[in-house]
Amino acid sequence: MGIRNYRPYTAGTRDRSVADFKEVTKSEPEKSLVVSIHRSKGRNNRGVITCRHRGGGHKKLYRIIDFKRDKQGIPAKVVAIEYDPNRNARIALLHYQDGEKRYILHPVGLEVGATVVSGEGSPIEVGNAMPLSAIPLGTIVHNVELYPGRGGQMVRSAGAGAQVAAKDGDYVTLKLPSTEVRMVRRNCMATIGQVGNTEHRNLTLGKAGRTRHRGRRPEVRGSVMNPVDHPHGGGEGRAPIGRSGPVTPWGKPALGKKTRKKKKLSSALIVRRRRKSSKRGRGGRES
Repeated sequence: MGIRNYRPYTAGTRDRSVADFKEVTKSEPEKSLVVSIHRSKGRNNRGVITCRHRGGGHKKLYRIIDFKRDKQGIPAKVVAIEYDPNRNARIALLHYQDGEKRYILHPVGLEVGATVVSGEGSPIEVGNAMPLSAIPLGTIVHNVELYPGRGGQMVRSAGAGAQVAAKDGDYVTLKLPSTEVRMVRRNCMATIGQVGNTEHRNLTLGKAGRTRHRGRRPEVRGSVMNPVDHPHGGGEGRAPIGRSGPVTPWGKPALGKKTRKKKKLSSALIVRRRRKSSKRGRGGRES
């Protein structure tokens, strides 16, 4: 993947950058693998907004992705690499020898015409899926299961990759992209390689309209609201928060307050917590 920049002809193109889509080989999705999904726009079953700043956006269809990779022992040929509007990674269309078609996440280095296979006896090659117990130490993997048979839930975003660090008994230790080190059961499936579209993190939207195209509506800082609208509101000029720390519009602590349950069972599988980030929230803004 490459990045295409624009000359500053307008304010919207001054800092704008887009992907060049060179790796994409097909523009239309496979009809048998797309479904229409309901867009909630941040509303619950009664139509009440429960998640602010969502709505609008371009219409899109959901591509059914094979996260389980449970079609074991049957080779599949990579026919196309496509764009998926529902995720920042690209997807690869597979044609299995028995005639079935499926989408998988596209890893770095997987080209059209390559053959992939899943199962414990599969070779250690990019795109192949197998249990963690069969993957050598030091290998980079993605689409990792948390529970056997449930399908990959970790390491699925563009450019992500986890490293197999150790094996001990029924568990395999992984170093995740967040720097967290945790144990996963040895019979959980994972796919060899790093997720593609690695330059996605370097893109710049450039204008508010591109955020609206993605279904995000504008956010307003609490400090510029009135006291009736937000706990940070009111005061003369640029007034401070007036509290010991930032809070949500409903008075609950925000920006740094840990929300993970203290008695969560999977906490026992975390060997080392992720490194703390220096940023506060999204862009360091108030709620």
